[in-house]
Amino acid sequence: MFTSIDRISDSVAVLGLDGELDASNYRDLMTTGEQLYAEGVRTLVLDMSDLEYMSSSGIVALHSLALVYRGQAPHDPDAGWEALHAAQADAEAGGPHDQLRLVAPSEAIDVVLERTGMSRIMPVFPDRAAALGG
Repeated sequence: MFTSIDRISDSVAVLGLDGELDASNYRDLMTTGEQLYAEGVRTLVLDMSDLEYMSSSGIVALHSLALVYRGQAPHDPDAGWEALHAAQADAEAGGPHDQLRLVAPSEAIDVVLERTGMSRIMPVFPDRAAALGG
């Protein structure tokens, strides 16, 4: 699922994702993101340009990381529908938070991000340079 982990600075990292983000590996993404946060990273960029598929477990992972990077407790990964409903409520309640940034999702994944409201709470950029402000 990870093609790369690039530390841009002490506070910024880019994770390159590939293949599928689903029930078999979403906890790995959460763990890696939480470890980077513990190491001082405060802006996490997820490069989705090589990600082909994302299930509801992937939505839980993304929202959990959005919470972590806002300094809040992540979802219990076993919460199932409760975690998905919390993600939807967050999307309806607030605007984007730029601590977690998404890059170049495929059209199919972009549809999932739109339908679940994740694109309302995590900004989506066309490429890494735009996500990094360059």
